[in-house]
Amino acid sequence: EVYFKNLSKQKQKEVMEKNANNHKLRVCVATCNRADYSKLAPIMFGIKAEPQFFELDVVVLGSHLIDDYGNTYRMIEQDDFDIHTRLHTIVRGEDEAAMVESVGLALVKLPDVLNRLKPDIMIVHGDRFDALALATSAALMNIRILHIEGGEVSGTIDDSIRHAITKLAHYHVCCTRSAEQHLIAMCEDHDRILLAGCPSYDKLLSAKNKDYMSIIRMWLGEDVKTRDYIVALQHPVTTDIKHSIKMFELTLDALISFNKRTLVLFPNVDAGDKEMVRVMRKKGIEHHPNFRAVKHVPFDQFIQLVAHAGCMIGNSSCGVREVGAFGTPVINLGTRQTGRETGENVLHVRDADTQDKILHALQLQFGKQYPCSKIYGDGNAVPRILKFLKSIDLKEPLQKKFCFPPVKDNISQDIDHILETQSALAVDLGGTNLRVAIVSMKGEIVKKYTQLNPKTYEDRLELILKMCVEAASEAVTVNCRILGVGISTGGRVNPREGIVLHSTKLIQEWSSVDLRTPISDALHLPVWVDNDGNCAALAERKFGHGKGIENFVTLITGTGIGGGIVHQHELIHGSSFCAAELGHIVVSLDGPECLCGSQGCIEAYASGIALQREAKRLHDEDLLLVEGMSMKKEEVVSAAHLIQAAKLGNTKADNILRTAGTALGLGVVNILHTVNPSLVILSGVLASHYVNAVKEVINRQALSSVKTVDVVVSNLADPALLGAASLVLDYTTRRIY
Repeated sequence: EVYFKNLSKQKQKEVMEKNANNHKLRVCVATCNRADYSKLAPIMFGIKAEPQFFELDVVVLGSHLIDDYGNTYRMIEQDDFDIHTRLHTIVRGEDEAAMVESVGLALVKLPDVLNRLKPDIMIVHGDRFDALALATSAALMNIRILHIEGGEVSGTIDDSIRHAITKLAHYHVCCTRSAEQHLIAMCEDHDRILLAGCPSYDKLLSAKNKDYMSIIRMWLGEDVKTRDYIVALQHPVTTDIKHSIKMFELTLDALISFNKRTLVLFPNVDAGDKEMVRVMRKKGIEHHPNFRAVKHVPFDQFIQLVAHAGCMIGNSSCGVREVGAFGTPVINLGTRQTGRETGENVLHVRDADTQDKILHALQLQFGKQYPCSKIYGDGNAVPRILKFLKSIDLKEPLQKKFCFPPVKDNISQDIDHILETQSALAVDLGGTNLRVAIVSMKGEIVKKYTQLNPKTYEDRLELILKMCVEAASEAVTVNCRILGVGISTGGRVNPREGIVLHSTKLIQEWSSVDLRTPISDALHLPVWVDNDGNCAALAERKFGHGKGIENFVTLITGTGIGGGIVHQHELIHGSSFCAAELGHIVVSLDGPECLCGSQGCIEAYASGIALQREAKRLHDEDLLLVEGMSMKKEEVVSAAHLIQAAKLGNTKADNILRTAGTALGLGVVNILHTVNPSLVILSGVLASHYVNAVKEVINRQALSSVKTVDVVVSNLADPALLGAASLVLDYTTRRIY
């Protein structure tokens, strides 16, 4: 492997020397709109700075030349680039046909330009319909194409256009490891793929120290403070224009209600853009005191505006890509960016029927500060791209070749190995023990640590931090990459904030406790916290019987009774994070007292504590032990003794277990009649003792329409730890709201 790497480096050096001796590489950069220029400009500056290697020709077309979109070709002139050709290619219209006609017009005009320029290579960016016309023209005229940002996944028609350009392009510059793997899987030659990062990050990562207050005041007013305004940028979704217009209306309504100063940028040139502008004017956005509506903001200034905003909202790729470099909160609306890799700062609102959901998202996100994300670049993309351009051998055959099978053997092995070692730190905070484990993506517990749970808050938190730090250090030695920390704990939990609101009586001094902040600060990792019942449901969804099931319920039968409800593949938390407190479903008005203070709860009948109570009562009355049983004098009576007695023929013990099973079964019937799941999973140490009783009660008491439900016993060895790990493994790169 080292030999071939050295050989490749030597070949690259020879090609660079040969190109330097022969002639300069003539590069044509074609830019269509303000967004792609922000990515192409750093490359253009780099090419211009090395005239001994390159000749640069700039072609401007698309919305750059339209007054309604700010005549943004002027910023190219202000950057001191000579524009060789201006092509008016946009056909005015408000439907999909106008986009098709624009592509056709560009195809008619481009051949003459390319014949005159005769570039060695054309640089094309992204996934716009204008870019497809550029790539098609260059490919048919035997001009080599370098495609920027191929291999990414977003949504709508953009995906199809991006992948079509990939098939036409000869060379590829991608921004993320996933994009690189997608290109390889699409049969592109790995030697012609450069993982460089996003060129705009070269400017982003050095931008935040500049004077920004004058820029903020210029665009939003003199009285605006940092982190106290919103930037909104929303485009039509061409595959569902009507719905995207409706969502834009709801967004503006929510922003008006939220009552913060907001900078609204006009949408891209797409089918539906004029209708969005009409919506803005109908709602008076251009004259509203809280809003500033603009056609264009220069990229240098736009960087400062989003870097210091309280929030960015919309469906622009800028929100899920560039803004992560500053840790600014982002609300991504709709499906236009579905599939994009995102940092922790992005909150997704996939669909909205009213403004309330968007308003709630604004309340959650506004003013927060997230860790800076470098998913899309490290600030060194342009030097890599220039080196890549210099290595291109113009004497190589122009006809591109596709690689079958789609992934080279050595690359496949490397990537699979990385995927296998992606892991989570799982923490299970029980009433007796505190457990921490390293859990792999496949659900394997690589290493586990157990300590007695301290009684006081300070000692408990100190021990959690100590065990997590130890496990994180150990992860390196077992070749595991920790993606984050998931914590499973008893009681009521606010998973959005990572706070334990109220704990169970088994875990004292554990209310209104912020677990996320101290652990995240100590480990520099994202932290998720949830109730142990919900974690058990997540474990089943990812690793157990619930995998692929749309609606199911998990019931934990252990020391207490808990559970989690998964509806339409999503966990239900409830308005006050109290959903799925299944142990406190009342099945008798005059039943035994529960730890919650009520009477007749399932937990008062069927939990381990309830069975232990009944076992102790029988033992005190000398009615527990039967032939074949014995107990030491100092031995504590437990639920296990009651179960053993029932198996050996103790009718009183058997009746207690039957009553417990019936109570649990009645609770399950109530659940079936309320949420109608297709599967009920019994988990915990008592599950196997209750499963038949639960099935009998369902058959006897449930409505006929729900009697067909499957009731199974969990096959997971450690649902608490696996559920805590699932919090991390499911949501490390994306949070879904």
